[in-house]
Amino acid sequence: MDENIRFTHRHLVERCKHGDRKSQKELFELYVDAMYNIALRMMDSKEEAEDMVQEGFTDAFRYLPSFKYESSFGAWLKRIVINKCINQLKTKKIKWVSYAEIPGHYAEKEEEMVDLVDIAKVVKGISMLPNGYRQIFSLYLIEGYDHDEISEILGISTSTSKSQYHRAKKSLMKIIKQI
Repeated sequence: MDENIRFTHRHLVERCKHGDRKSQKELFELYVDAMYNIALRMMDSKEEAEDMVQEGFTDAFRYLPSFKYESSFGAWLKRIVINKCINQLKTKKIKWVSYAEIPGHYAEKEEEMVDLVDIAKVVKGISMLPNGYRQIFSLYLIEGYDHDEISEILGISTSTSKSQYHRAKKSLMKIIKQI
């Protein structure tokens, strides 16, 4: 990130820490679209995604005095929004299946599964995945978390994260073929 942008964001965060509503609005406008896209990839509906973003910003502004710049504000906010989504999805009782419970191991490589597909089909297919699959697929492939991080975030084993990701990929490929 450009040094001037980093300074501007830090300055906004500091003004927000002192209750400046205009700065809160500016910070919100800077990050709302990115946070909405993250939440939308994880949740069942636009409305749920909007709720998670709203709750994420509410928590971020509430706990802003504890923000110590150990990461960027955007990374900190992203973690809050993702945790909000995860907690909401946990209330829906997502069933996790351990990697050990799946017969056989998967020899397919990612490259073997990728064909050129219409991006609209991929986006629609992701939205049609079951919550658990969509959640891990989004965290891993789209948000860039590794399976160890996902297992820590979700409170599941690394092998479960890997198996759910693999199942999500297989399901997505089937969905795309049917669209």
